[in-house]
Amino acid sequence: MFRGSLDQLDTAEAVLKELQARKQDGPYLPYEDWYGLAFLKHDDTTMAQQLAWAIGKPDEGPMLSVQSDTEAYRGRFASARDFSQRAVESSKRDGAAEMAGVWRAKEALREAEIGNFARARQQAAEALALSDGRSVRILAALALARAGETAQAQKLAEKLDQEAPEDTIIQGYWLPSIGAATELSKNSSEQAITALEPAATYELGTQSPFELGPMYPVYLRGLAFLQVGKAQAAAAEFQKMVDHPGIAGNFVLASLAHLQLGRALAMTGDKVAARRAYQDFFTLWKDANTDIPVLMPAKAENARLQ
Repeated sequence: MFRGSLDQLDTAEAVLKELQARKQDGPYLPYEDWYGLAFLKHDDTTMAQQLAWAIGKPDEGPMLSVQSDTEAYRGRFASARDFSQRAVESSKRDGAAEMAGVWRAKEALREAEIGNFARARQQAAEALALSDGRSVRILAALALARAGETAQAQKLAEKLDQEAPEDTIIQGYWLPSIGAATELSKNSSEQAITALEPAATYELGTQSPFELGPMYPVYLRGLAFLQVGKAQAAAAEFQKMVDHPGIAGNFVLASLAHLQLGRALAMTGDKVAARRAYQDFFTLWKDANTDIPVLMPAKAENARLQ
């Protein structure tokens, strides 16, 4: 409804209160409204209320999936997987197979981003088995590319390209992201940077099937710059994500951006700023599960900076 204003919390809250006064909302407003605002204000109480109100209602599946993203954003992947499973089951009960596939594919993508590649590949396959919908294929292709399954990712991308040659978001955001992820898996960083050029116009916008952001081209470009040792350029990309929480939203990339910013700043030699970025990440992940692949090297890197 007013997703772009979530980078301006006062404006977002004023709009919501006006709508509430006009009684244009129900007891529950979707993520991009009260839940999204509460997330950005670190208001766990309101987030919990929104989730509770959604249970048993038509928006149950989406809200459970949104909560799974929040849990993953905080490094609580055991809880995130539970909420994702509940979201999938809820949508399947409602006969919404494509939405069930989207929730599973988003889970696959989160797992790929933290280094659980085998799990990501399995969940991407499950998502595609649930539905052949376009949104499912977008997310599954990106998850597979990030998990190193580049051949299958490329096949899915080619099909999307053939089906939607004039779809602005697919052509300008998702296909460049899938292409860049594929190149990164091949350690072809310069090609990844080139692949992302068409996304520059769209990368700060909200892109379906995400409720917000999640600034994927920015994150991937930052990773590519890191791979080629362009630390300042990488830091600028990750800082862009940190500076736009209302766009990056609650997807796991938003918290991982702090870690990647720390890595980039460490490469520049700015240890003070790097330590601060690492600390921001560990604060977000203070309750994280200890078996997350990305966590142990992050702790080791941080220790070396002290």
